[in-house]
Amino acid sequence: MSANLSTACFIDTNIWLYAFIEADDPKKSANARYLIQQFEPVLSVQVINEVCLNLLRKANFSEEQVRQLIDSFYAQYRVIDYNQALLLLASQLRQRYSLSYWDSTIVASALKAGVAVLYSEDMHHSLLIDNQVQIINPFMMP
Repeated sequence: MSANLSTACFIDTNIWLYAFIEADDPKKSANARYLIQQFEPVLSVQVINEVCLNLLRKANFSEEQVRQLIDSFYAQYRVIDYNQALLLLASQLRQRYSLSYWDSTIVASALKAGVAVLYSEDMHHSLLIDNQVQIINPFMMP
């Protein structure tokens, strides 16, 4: 599914989890659902894996629910897959920005997607990566 670059954004795992599991923090859940509805989310295979793992563990999702969610992600959103170029870019990003391994693959996926914003609660708020992607913690916004 192609996304309009002006409204497309990359949404990290934690934002999706707040959207699915309201019990943790109702305000964050509402904000997460708003982001997903207002923009054209892009995500990566890594995000899908992390979301599914956490929903199995924390929300007692069944395997059938996980399969439905995976189908839904691929039907509704643009999904960035890993390849050699992305993994090498992630390595460069780790070196340049002192990112963790997994954060660097998320950032590399956002760069590959061509989005201007990466929403994440776990990364450095307002960090601009390669003058292309800005990391925004949506829970720090007014």
